[in-house]
Amino acid sequence: MEKLDIRRLLGNFTADAFVEIVLIVALAWLLIFAIRRGISWLAGRLASRPRLYALAAEPLIRLMLIILAVVLIVPRVVEPSFENLVGLLGAAGLALGFAFKDYASSLIAGIVTLFEMPYRQGDWIEVDGAYGEVRAIGMRAAEIVTPDDTVVVIPHLKLWTQLIHNGNDGTTRLMCVADFYLDPQHDAREVRHLLHDVALTSPYLKINEPIAVIVHEKAFGTHYRLKAYPIDPRLQFNFTTDLTVRGKAMLRRHDVPFAAVPAMAQPA
Repeated sequence: MEKLDIRRLLGNFTADAFVEIVLIVALAWLLIFAIRRGISWLAGRLASRPRLYALAAEPLIRLMLIILAVVLIVPRVVEPSFENLVGLLGAAGLALGFAFKDYASSLIAGIVTLFEMPYRQGDWIEVDGAYGEVRAIGMRAAEIVTPDDTVVVIPHLKLWTQLIHNGNDGTTRLMCVADFYLDPQHDAREVRHLLHDVALTSPYLKINEPIAVIVHEKAFGTHYRLKAYPIDPRLQFNFTTDLTVRGKAMLRRHDVPFAAVPAMAQPA
């Protein structure tokens, strides 16, 4: 196998080429920064569905700008011949494979994420016990903001090994569930109607989505799950709180007894 000639490979790399490369990198960075700020500003002024579309477009535009910058930079460094490109790509592949295995895997998973879209900006996801709204999708990792306003960085590498739970999957449909535990001695049909009315009269309800009341018998009583959809996924906690507070008040108003779970016997 012919030995790779570094001097011939980098034959196009001159002082003028270096200045051009710096300008290309600076311009790409400025465009990416401006697009990110512009889309964030625009998304904050759009309704739910257009907002999700705008947020999902930002990482794709960023990837296209990075690819364009690489395409413009490579001919200014490497003499554009087939042998040189193959040698450069082979050397880069070996370096990444040995030195940055996990990092390279996260980058590849990041590219897969942009095209398969298992999650997008604005989605509410749970990965490895962390739940929150996707705030940003980088080339290596995604950032989510939890309900407690904590930023969690999730490497795209998790795409290969972890289950990813997506609550709304690029839409404004995110189901919320309010739980009620009642004494079994009650009229279940009446309680179902009461809880259905509680959801139907909530100011956070997305009216064109279904409302469901699911009933399960437990050893200590009857478990009701009130399921409905809020107007916007960001209102999910306000919605669940509203259902719970007004649901309890409604049940007490109709003298529906709540379940009393017996305390465990204390050791003598």
